[in-house]
Amino acid sequence: MRADAIDAMLPFMTEAFGNPSSVHSHGTTARRALDAARSSIAASLGADPDEIVFTSGGTESDNLAIKGIAMAAATTGDSNPQRPRRILISACDHPAVRESARWLSRWFGFEVLTIPVDSQAHIDLTALREMSASGACLACLPWANSEVGTIEPVAEAAAICHAAHIPVHIDAVQAAGTVPVDFHAVEADSLSLSGHKFGAPRSTGAWLVRRGLPAEPVLSGGGQENGLRPGTENVAGCVALAVALDDAATEMRSINPALVIARDSLIDAVLASVPGARLTGDPLHRLPGHASFVIPGIEAESLLVDLDMHGIECSSGTACAVGHHDIPPTLLAMGISRDDARGALRLSFRRPPQPRDIALIAHCLAESCSGLGLSLPGTPQRLTSRRSTRLDATRRCTTHHHVA
Repeated sequence: MRADAIDAMLPFMTEAFGNPSSVHSHGTTARRALDAARSSIAASLGADPDEIVFTSGGTESDNLAIKGIAMAAATTGDSNPQRPRRILISACDHPAVRESARWLSRWFGFEVLTIPVDSQAHIDLTALREMSASGACLACLPWANSEVGTIEPVAEAAAICHAAHIPVHIDAVQAAGTVPVDFHAVEADSLSLSGHKFGAPRSTGAWLVRRGLPAEPVLSGGGQENGLRPGTENVAGCVALAVALDDAATEMRSINPALVIARDSLIDAVLASVPGARLTGDPLHRLPGHASFVIPGIEAESLLVDLDMHGIECSSGTACAVGHHDIPPTLLAMGISRDDARGALRLSFRRPPQPRDIALIAHCLAESCSGLGLSLPGTPQRLTSRRSTRLDATRRCTTHHHVA
C-alpha cells in the first residue's frame, strides 16, 4: 500500500469512525470525507462525482455493472429490437466479466456472444462491427488485458457499439492508476476499477456509471450509493482509494517512461536467455510494467514454484484464479496452442527494476528452465546454486493483478 493512503485512512478507522448516513457530528465528518473522496476519484478519471459508486473492488464492480445494466435492459429489450437479450464480451475478458455474462445466460436466457481477438489480443473491430449490427443490450470491453498486457482500442470499440445503440461497460482494473483513463473521453457508459492495483487497500474499488444509464440494483438494502450498492460505506477505504489513485495518476507521468524502458530491457533479456521463449501480446501498446511470454516445453506451475525458490514471484495467468493453474483462455483465443500455452509466464512490476535485477531475473529463469528439462544451448544443468541467486526480499519482481 502507498504510505499516503495508509495515513489518509487511519483517522477514519479511529477517532472519525462515523457512519456517513448519520446526522451527528461524527457522521457528517464521515460524509464530508466520502464526498471529497468521490470528487477526487471523479477528477482523476474524467468523470462526474455522482457517477462514482464505491464497491469492494473490480469483481464486484463488474458484477454490479453487467448484471444491473442487462437486467434493466431486459424490461424493455423484448419490445426493442436494438436492445435484445444479448451481451457481447471479448475473448480476453477477465473471469469476473465472463462469468457474470454466463450467469445471465444460465438464469435468464441471455445470449452471450464472444468478440474474437487477433494474435496480439487486440479486439477484432471488424467482427465487433458485424456483431453489433444485430443489436445487444450491453457490450463488455477490457481497457487492458491482464494476461498479456495488451492495451485495447477502447475508444474505437465504444464508438462502434454506440453507433449500434449498445451501451458499453469497460473493465479498467488493469489500466486505472497505471495508464491514463478518462471515462468521458472514451464515452464509456460504465467502468470498473480496483484499488489494490495502484496501492490502495484490497477490497476497495469503484463502479463508474454514466448519468442516466438504466441499471437495476443487484443488491437490496438501505439505498446507499444512489441505490446501486446498498450497505454502509467503507469510508476509510474510500478515502485511501482516492488518495492512492490521485498519487498514481500524478506519478505515472514520471514513472511510466522508466517502466517502459525496464519492461523492454526485461523482454530482451528473457528472449536472449531462453531460446524458444516468445513474447505474448502487443510489443508496443502494452502496460508499462508488464512482460509476458510462452515457453514451449515448460509447465508453468513447475516453473513458478522453481522461480519462487529464487525469490522471483510471478504468475502464469489471472491472479484471481487462486489455486488454479488452468491454461489462460486469452492465449488460446490468440491462436496459441494448448501445449505452448501451458508454458505461460507473466512478470509485472510497479517500480522499474534495476539492470542488475533484470539480468538476475533472466539468469534465474534460464536456470529454472534448464532444471525443468528445457534444453538451452551451452547451458549446464544448473548454472549456480539457489542460495547464490536468491533475490533480496526488497528487490523481488512481484506480480500485481485483479485479486478482486
